[in-house]
Order: sequence, then C-alpha cells, then structure tokens
Amino acid sequence: EVQLVESGGGVVQPGGSLRLSCVASGFTFSAKDMSWVRQAPHKGPEWIALISTDGRSTYVANSVKGRFTVSRDNTNNTLYLQMNSLIFDDTAHYYCVRGSGIEGDYWGQGTRVIVSV
Repeated sequence: EVQLVESGGGVVQPGGSLRLSCVASGFTFSAKDMSWVRQAPHKGPEWIALISTDGRSTYVANSVKGRFTVSRDNTNNTLYLQMNSLIFDDTAHYYCVRGSGIEGDYWGQGTRVIVSV
C-alpha cells in the first residue's frame, strides 16, 4: 500500500521558515519523481515543486521561486520542502504527491501551514 505522510506544518510569522517532510512507503521511492502541491482556503490546488528521481533536477513555481527548495533523501524515502521568507499567501494545506504535480497518482493527507502575525 502506497503511503505518503507529511509533517512539519504549523503556524509561523511572516518572514519565518518551515521545513516540511514527507515519508514515503509502499513503493520504490527512488524510482518516482515527486512533487509538492498546496491548496489555499477557497482555492484550487497549486503545484509548487517537482524533483526528479535522483534529486538532480528540481523545479519550483514562480510564486515560490527563490524562497522554497525541494529535496529528497532516497536512502530514507523522504521528501522535503524548505520554505523560507514565508508570506501570508503561503497559508495552505501542503501535500506530498507521487509523480508530476496535480496529476500525480497518490497524495498524502497534507500538512497545514498558517502564516500569521
């Protein structure tokens, strides 16, 4: 059974940082591209980051470029999202997704990030 379990969300002030983690199981993690997708309140899902199987290629959305970094540890089957310089618009549920973005085939349960003073 494929499982993706996110953690690391929370409440942070503007300008702060968080690191999200996603532990994967039930499949060969190192053989799959992985993504992060977020969904803000009352909005549709937004792809924000993609990383290739070996971690050498990464892509981030323009909305987070220069602030967010995606990485992975294939030894420990873990995907990361380092989020710096957080702004109010980053408030959302963040999902780890197997595959390329919104069209990925498995999603985690999500972790909530709230940017607030």
